[in-house]
Amino acid sequence: MFNKVILMGNLTRDPELRYTPQGTSVCNFGIAVNRKYKQADEVKEDVTFINVVVFGKQADTCGQYLNRGSAVLVEGRLQERRWETEEGQKRSRHEVVAQNVRFLSRKHEAVDVDTLGGDMAPPPDETTDLEPF
Repeated sequence: MFNKVILMGNLTRDPELRYTPQGTSVCNFGIAVNRKYKQADEVKEDVTFINVVVFGKQADTCGQYLNRGSAVLVEGRLQERRWETEEGQKRSRHEVVAQNVRFLSRKHEAVDVDTLGGDMAPPPDETTDLEPF
């Protein structure tokens, strides 16, 4: 099976950095990913909000240098978490477990968290003639 996600967006909130009992760093943040599409003669924009979790050294770096509004490129895998509330309600949530986080400048130049270097061009704005469903 293949499970790979690549997203570029802006943080919707400041990252939350915490630690497991074993001392592993865990950083959680949300990003907003915009999509432009054409409907009739009008260009519309759709926003998707995605939760991201990062572990280890990258979690420390994200917690230290990112904040609300920061632009990032996230590579990782999609995961579903399931739990039950105290009232017995079953809940689930999809999130991206990041394997690589690149910090982007406002001009969308990528900075690899591990190497702190390297440029990456942003993907083109997506425009289609299909109506969203």
